[in-house]
Amino acid sequence: MKIVCVGGGPAGLYFAISAKLRDAGHEITVLERDPPSATYGWGVVYWNDLLDILHHNDPESARQIGARSVLWQGQEILLHGDRHDGSAYFGGYGYSMGRAALLDVLTRRASNLGVEVRYGQQATDSAQLPEADLVVAADGSHSRIRQAHSAHFAPRVEVGRNPYIWLGTDKEFDTFVFCFEQTPAGWIWFHAYPSVKGISTCIVECSPRTWYGLGLDSLNAEESVPLLEEIFRRALGGHSLISKSRGEPASWQRFPHISNRTWFLDDTVLMGDAAHTTHFTLGSGTRLAMIDAIVLAHSLTQYPDKEVALREYDQHRRAELHSVQAGARTSMAWFEQLDDYLDRDPVSFAYAMAVRQGNQTPWRYQMHLATQIAAIRRARKAYDTGRRWYLSRRRGEAPLPALGRCGPAGRQGGEVRTSLRI
Repeated sequence: MKIVCVGGGPAGLYFAISAKLRDAGHEITVLERDPPSATYGWGVVYWNDLLDILHHNDPESARQIGARSVLWQGQEILLHGDRHDGSAYFGGYGYSMGRAALLDVLTRRASNLGVEVRYGQQATDSAQLPEADLVVAADGSHSRIRQAHSAHFAPRVEVGRNPYIWLGTDKEFDTFVFCFEQTPAGWIWFHAYPSVKGISTCIVECSPRTWYGLGLDSLNAEESVPLLEEIFRRALGGHSLISKSRGEPASWQRFPHISNRTWFLDDTVLMGDAAHTTHFTLGSGTRLAMIDAIVLAHSLTQYPDKEVALREYDQHRRAELHSVQAGARTSMAWFEQLDDYLDRDPVSFAYAMAVRQGNQTPWRYQMHLATQIAAIRRARKAYDTGRRWYLSRRRGEAPLPALGRCGPAGRQGGEVRTSLRI
């Protein structure tokens, strides 16, 4: 089969890898509009269950992804940037990786399998593409392929209320950190986690009232950085925020929550952010895109009739994404109503964050209270370390060492399950 993937992000590249592994006879071309290594953005986050899925699908690239990732243990919630009197914790651990490093691993693996990756290739419609039996639209949330056929795909876009900006910082966080600061204009906060050695991802978010009140609407990204550094000076410890990623400055955005009535049309199929988005507070975008890739490759192998294969992929993945996207909308809405919760003490506020998707139970509250005790956090960390070593050894890989000081916590919403039929 001749396949063209529009978009050289994790979805398109990992689909090319997965399809080639199942049938080396596929002639696959990946078209990427940007030049090589010109990925924009900082780090991506994932959990052990994704490593298990990737090892099952392609051990070679999974080992490289694991080797170039960093481990963070815990999540810390800071009010007013104060670790001593204004902090709370969750338990758990996760992994993160620079987006550029992830794309480098996937590009090399795809090329080694015989996939042709072409850069500087812009496509606005399937008619502009090379002749192909299948077009995979993995060209992101602003997919031009999807837009060209919007009457069929019937995309629904719900734009979030809060402005946010995706930055880096030269402060090397060793846990996943949420920091909330109160300004004369209102509350503003960041979500930060390690990406690569010496660099962390730092997503700053606030309400529209705060954004306008601080004058951020009249500042570009470069002009915003000194103001944000001053607001978060305690949590950043004097370190800098970084706007430019691969030479491209960051920009303030509002999150587009995207769903579609269907994910395929004739010989064209949507994947990743072109098909669906989940708010960054859920932390599953890259993970879900890579699972899309596996499921589509598997469907094409399992069902010789291409139309049947695309229909199965569409029905299976849209059904699985329904509850995930509902949870992501709930999470996005919670942060849009943050002022309703920030009058609480740090522990109570952190619990409200933990149950923002409605999974509140008495035992969970008691566990949350227990997690604030240092001795119990240490015990949880020891348990998590043992579990992590077991899972790593089961996959046949060396466990990653933890970063620096390992605060006890874990990110809400990370363990999103899937019933992969592979």
